[in-house]
Amino acid sequence: MIAFAEGTSTSPATRSNGYDVIVTGVDGRPEVFTDFRAHPFAGGRKSKVINSRGLTSNASGRYQFMLRDYAHYKAQLKLPDFGPASQDAWAIQLIRERRALPLIEAGLFAEAVAAVSNLWASLPGANYAGQPMRPLAKLQAAYLAAGGVLA
Repeated sequence: MIAFAEGTSTSPATRSNGYDVIVTGVDGRPEVFTDFRAHPFAGGRKSKVINSRGLTSNASGRYQFMLRDYAHYKAQLKLPDFGPASQDAWAIQLIRERRALPLIEAGLFAEAVAAVSNLWASLPGANYAGQPMRPLAKLQAAYLAAGGVLA
């Protein structure tokens, strides 16, 4: 559901179900990476300009993780790389930190989304300036289509 919300799993450029997607810049061209050894910006690549005001981002992967958080979660979770399993483990840890796992397990979808909305710009209530949010109903439909269960 998060990958659907962030647009990574549905990106026309992805060859890896969104795990390879880099944030789209002001040029509007989708971009992917192929080296999963580390966050694609970890080697010193400059962040991409993502709007006309000059805002930059290095959000990457299925869950659009920022480089500023990479070293912390790589060490905490002992992530061997930036591959799909590592990205999934990191996302689950973020959800766990927001105490949303019990909400998901209880089928309380809207409450779980609200609990993590500050982490992903595309979620309702995120309030990231200039970032579009997906409607809760569309997110719930994606969640159910992926096998999620509601209370």
